[in-house]
Amino acid sequence: MRRLVAAMAVLLIVLTAGPFTRAEAAASTTGFHWNDITATDGVTLKSNVIAPAAPGRHPGVIFVASWGLNDFQYLAQARKLAESGYVVLSYTARGFWFSGGEIEVAGPPDIADASTAVDWLIAHTPVDPERIGIAGLSYGGGISLLAAAHDKRLRAVASLSGWADMAESMSGEETRRPQAAFFLQSVARLVGQPSDEMDQILDDYWAGRNDDYREQWARGRSVRYSIDELNANNPAVLLAHAYGDSIFPVNQMVDLFDNLRTPRRLELAPGDHATVEISGLLGVPNHVWTSLHQWLDRYLRQVDNGIDREPPVVMRPHGSGAVESYAGTGGVSAQVKRQELGKPDGWDRTGTLGRATGTDWSYRVASGLHTTANGGIALVSNGLEQLTGIPPTVWLPTVDRRRAGVWVSDRQATAAPVRGIARVHLGIVPQRPDGTVIAYLYDLDSLGVGRLITHAPTSWHGATRPFTVDLALPMTAYDIKPGHRVALVVDTKDPLYFDANTRGAPLTLAGPSWLDLPLR
Repeated sequence: MRRLVAAMAVLLIVLTAGPFTRAEAAASTTGFHWNDITATDGVTLKSNVIAPAAPGRHPGVIFVASWGLNDFQYLAQARKLAESGYVVLSYTARGFWFSGGEIEVAGPPDIADASTAVDWLIAHTPVDPERIGIAGLSYGGGISLLAAAHDKRLRAVASLSGWADMAESMSGEETRRPQAAFFLQSVARLVGQPSDEMDQILDDYWAGRNDDYREQWARGRSVRYSIDELNANNPAVLLAHAYGDSIFPVNQMVDLFDNLRTPRRLELAPGDHATVEISGLLGVPNHVWTSLHQWLDRYLRQVDNGIDREPPVVMRPHGSGAVESYAGTGGVSAQVKRQELGKPDGWDRTGTLGRATGTDWSYRVASGLHTTANGGIALVSNGLEQLTGIPPTVWLPTVDRRRAGVWVSDRQATAAPVRGIARVHLGIVPQRPDGTVIAYLYDLDSLGVGRLITHAPTSWHGATRPFTVDLALPMTAYDIKPGHRVALVVDTKDPLYFDANTRGAPLTLAGPSWLDLPLR
């Protein structure tokens, strides 16, 4: 099965990478060569390399393959880079396809493999050792960041849909994400060799046990905890991510960017995990890959293309072709509008979102039961929004008020450009020690149709008295039209998450509570 899928993948990439004849290769590049790289522990890594045909030393780029993919993944981009003067080495991460070893999930052997790739590039190609960068999509992006923190020879790094904190990705806000984990585990079993440690981690993940061990395991695979080393090595760091990434939520990348003291750039756009960048793998013009080329040109070829003088935060709003630039993440929102949650009451049991009054109130819901509000399907819903402009939607009257709290603002007199991280401050009076709530922020039209702007879950364990949660929703850029309203739904069940609720058990939401809405 693995050989069949490999052959189909190679055929697809070759067909979509555009015409590539031997004559063209000879005119500008050496063409592709397939190589075995021997890791420090003897494992064989499959790779390919392409270089400029011109004599002399050239800057170099190492591409690390994504989870479940191989070194064929970057053929189109590698060829473009080679034609513009780079030596490009792409390799398949250990444990996947025909590379040896087992899947270590960006563990120490994977970090060592990246350094081995640097060694190989220097020993076997006309690369300039002082001008080497590393890049990758998804799994390759996360490994690239870790490698740059451990190998100071890497002078530029590009992480596309990567991660900064694996623990947060797996169970941020103490809430596990089964759809994302199932997808990654299924791919690994189909085209890879999971290590015993990976299997044990995932067995424990599904069973909800050994959380402390998983936390320590994940920290060693998270560049957030190597930020001092990354800053000390001082590579130029490009981060590209999607607002709706359902595998690696976006806020961890915002936090990483804020803590970088290196040349840095953060680009955010609508979409889901790796969906923004995927067309570029086929050689189709793509704004993320354009930025990657410019970034490498500036910091490896020393081309004065101006990207280093541009504002380092770039945001593309949902449903718009606009491109906005900011001096930092703190300057994305000009104001934060606090809207207090009034008690849900009246014939429709809907609360108000309005001026802060400090009012105490309580509202009981039945927990652990679905409503029509949800975050969609991992990798699918937000990816489709990128293509169609249509996010997950809900007809607000259908949200069962016995199972959820619903709050609606007044109609917007003018456009409300939401920019940044919305935050929900919510009082909880638990009737069970463990529980979960999910907050959904909607753009509500005159027909009661809500378009999902952003959402996030949070869970608690061992609670015995009332408390409050302060939940940061994923960073976004979304324009609410005049005449529309803002709606907030808080329920307790979503297929994207494992919740800690007891099915049907009462849960009381309480005030004073509020929504902090960041506006440009």
